[in-house]
Formats: sequence, C-alpha cells, structure tokens
Amino acid sequence: MKYKNFKDVKSWKNLQNRFLKLKNCDVRNLFTSNKNRFKEFSINFLDKMIFDYSKNIIDSRAMNILFKLAEEIGIVQEIKKMFSGSKINETENNSVLHVSLRNYKNKNGFLKDKNTELEIKKCFDKMKNFSIKVINGIWKGCTNKKITDIVNIGIGGSELGPQMINNALKDYKNHLNIHYISNIDNTNLKDVLDKINLETSLFLIVSKTFTTTETIVNANSIKKCFIKKFNNKNFINKHFFAISNNVKNSINFGICKKNIFKIFSWVGGRYSVWSSVGLSIMLSIGHKNFFKFLEGANKMDNHFYKKKINKNIPIILALISFWYNFFFNSATEVILTYSNRLNKFTSYIQQLNMESNGKNCDRNGKRITYNTSQIIWGGTGTNCQHSFFQLLHQGTRLVPCDFVAFVNGYDKKFEKHNIILLSNFFAQTKSLFFGNCDPFYRNKENIKKHCDKFYKKFYGNIPSNSIMFKKLDPISLGILVAMYEHKVFVQGIILNIFSFDQWGVELGKTLSNDIYNVLKMNNHKDYKYDSSTNGLLNYYNSWKE
Repeated sequence: MKYKNFKDVKSWKNLQNRFLKLKNCDVRNLFTSNKNRFKEFSINFLDKMIFDYSKNIIDSRAMNILFKLAEEIGIVQEIKKMFSGSKINETENNSVLHVSLRNYKNKNGFLKDKNTELEIKKCFDKMKNFSIKVINGIWKGCTNKKITDIVNIGIGGSELGPQMINNALKDYKNHLNIHYISNIDNTNLKDVLDKINLETSLFLIVSKTFTTTETIVNANSIKKCFIKKFNNKNFINKHFFAISNNVKNSINFGICKKNIFKIFSWVGGRYSVWSSVGLSIMLSIGHKNFFKFLEGANKMDNHFYKKKINKNIPIILALISFWYNFFFNSATEVILTYSNRLNKFTSYIQQLNMESNGKNCDRNGKRITYNTSQIIWGGTGTNCQHSFFQLLHQGTRLVPCDFVAFVNGYDKKFEKHNIILLSNFFAQTKSLFFGNCDPFYRNKENIKKHCDKFYKKFYGNIPSNSIMFKKLDPISLGILVAMYEHKVFVQGIILNIFSFDQWGVELGKTLSNDIYNVLKMNNHKDYKYDSSTNGLLNYYNSWKE
C-alpha cells in the first residue's frame, strides 16, 4: 500500500492500552500528581499566543505514544511535501500552495519555484495598486463619483473567509462599506441592492471556475440592473471585476482583461482567503494590514514546518482531536470564541474541517470503516453560555472544546466588560474540567450551595484547549486561521484521506441543474424521480403563485 493506515502502525496498540488506563481516571489527579502540568502541557507562541492543552483527559505517556504514531505515519514528510509543492492533491493532480502566498516575501524559502514567486508578487502588486486607488478616491465610477461600497459576490470559500476576516478586523476598517452576496435566495441580493448606490459601488465576482451557479446568477442579475440604469455596457469596466482562474468565462461575462484578478489553480476555495479572493479584505483594511494578516499566518507556517512533533501546536491539536474521536467516540467538537468580532469564525472552520475531512474513501482507494471528520459547531461567549452550555456541563455526550480569547479589549472606557468576558473564559474551562468537585475551591459552604441536590451535580471531565492571544489584530488572526488549517491537514494525514478535494459538493449541484430544467416546464406532472421528490414537485407547482 502506498499510504499507511494508523491502525497498522506499532503505536496504535500501545495507544489502545494506554486509553484503558485513562478512560475512567479522576481528572483532578492529572493535576495533583503533576505540579508542572501547565508548564508541560502549554506552549507560548512568540509571546503572542498561549496554547494550553493541560485540561485534557490525557497524560504524558499517552501524548508520547501519539507523537510516536504521528512519526510512524510520516507527518513530517507529508508537511515537507506540501510546502515543497508536491502534488499532494492527487485526485485533482494539483499542488497545495496556499502557504506560498503567506511567504510572498520569500523569507523562509519553502518553495524554490521562481516563476511561482514572481506570479504571486505580480498578483499582490496588482491588488495593492488597485486598493490604493479605490481607498484614496482615485478610482471613480462611471459618473465620476468616488467609490463608497464594495460588493463581494461569491459563495463558500469565496465568501466565508473574506467576510469572517473583515468582521474580525472591523477595528482596522476604513471608510468603504463591504457587502457580501452568496445565497441564491433573492432576499440576499435584494437586501444588498437596497443599501447601495450602483454608481458608487464596485462588484467583485469571485469564482475560481467562473461557473458557480449561485455566483454567476447573482452577478448577472446585478449586471442587468446596472445596464438598465445606465444604458451603457462600457460603464461595466468601471464597476465589475472578476477574481477567477477562468479568463475566457470572465471576458465572456463582459469583464475586461485588466479587471481580472487571478486565482491560482493550486489554491483551494477554503484556503483562498490569502489570495486575490481576499481583495475585499484589502479594500476594507488596506494593503498594509492585509500583508500583516499574511505575515501572521507565515509565522505559524514557519512554526509548523520547523518545530518537532512534540512542540508543534497544529500537530498537537490534531492528535488530541484524534484521541477523542477514536477513543471517546466524540462525534463533535465545539469552538467557543470569546470575542464578538469572531462570531463568524466557527462557520469558517466548519467548512475548513468538514469539507476537507468529511470523506469515506482513503488515499489507497479503499472504503473507510472508521469515523473521519467530527462535526464542528460553536458560538461566541458569553452568549453561548446561556444556550447550549447546559449540554456541555451536564449532558451525556463528551464534547471536546476549543476556547479562544484575547486579553486586551478594544475600548478602554469599557474595560469592565472585557474583565467580565475573560473571567467567564477562565471559569468555564475550569468548571467544565473539574465540575463542582474541585478540591481547590470546595468548602462546606460551597458543598451546601452547589452539591446538596443531585441535579446540581457537575461531574466535570469535559476537556478543552485554551488558545489565548494578547490582542485581536491582523497578525494574531493570521496565526489563528493558519493554525486551524494545519490542524486539519494533519488530521487528514492521520485519517489517511485526501483533504484538498471536495467531490461531495458536486453531486447535489448536478442534480439541482436537472431539476431546475424540470421546474422551468410549468405544471409538468410526469416527473422521473422518487415518489417523495415527485410529490414535493407537484405541491410546488400547485402552490406557485
């Protein structure tokens, strides 16, 4: 076999044996028996982030076996393959080089291909020059007015990433208003069109293939509105731009060649926020902050590439996730961001993780019989503490948690808010892990108040990772996103799957095109589908106004 299955390496049996020793352990003993547990189970990343994984149901011996398993599977070799440009996306015969976008200054020298380096520089220079013109009012619309609004038309990776980043970095935003249209539901389109003035708006049509149905239909609807208002197709050159790898389709749509920003073939959709897909980010926060965002990711890339397995944050995150997936049957993982600015972060990681690793076929072409990607969900603290935290604390399912927080808030006059927010961040990880049996704070008064009734009992043993930054800025956000990207990559290698394709997205697209053609035939009763689909289609026809 070309690729190793984790169940075939020597460490797998040792890991199974170690789990039998730990599965019913009293988690309090993990701390009482090791006074240096926090120091041994945490990593300070460049004095910008602290990664604490001490509140996990795992000990040093189990971690060492996991490190050995990663070594036997060949994690280090696989990392080098990706960074060097090997075609690790085998099902699409492509390299995976989003890391080279973050190394656009070529400080680390991961990639030796000078032509690719020049292409990247050319792309970023074009983005930079264009953003400067728009932000400074040099680029004007067809009526010679300055641009006020940017509309990003895309879906999936062409929308989730840019919107999440712009939302997170609102404190670095300039005067331009940024809007996103992704859903084919016309209310999304209408809501944006109601807010903007066509003569002072730019439209970024983001589609690698320039064939994505939702994106092209939305873009065509806007183009029709635009031409109807101005009655001059030449005005499109001042307002419409393509971010794509398909020049021909972009030009056929009506976009001039100079208005096309290239997406490289080796950039996957959910990894494209670092590329020209990030143009709406650059327009919102300026090129300097955008490049700082890339710089942060590059710092994590450097760590991921060079650090040993036992000190490598993304690898450790992936191994811990693997531990709960296979030994505690944890079907889900929750991400809890203690910053309202990151209220779209979980949705972004959902796509990153589940589109990458939601596969049922391994790299050797065999049907998989074990669980692959966990279901990712979550929310923002402290809001989610008043909704689903009840299940985390007293539910019957083990749900591993990632807590993300930032020490320094945004407005000093509201410092009290930040202190309360962070106190909840610290308290929740502690109470989830130790429950209300924690010997460090138990006393007679607390026992009477919190443990006198069976329904007040909190058993703890809910594991979590704490990821805490000094502040939320472009560099720290780049570090955070890249960290999760690399975690997902390592998970894919351990699971022995190809993480960089998404064939599961295609089937529904194909069938929807077929049904769309059927729906255009009004009152057609002779449907060719199953009885459920046929029945729903008949109701559709009878109810359609």
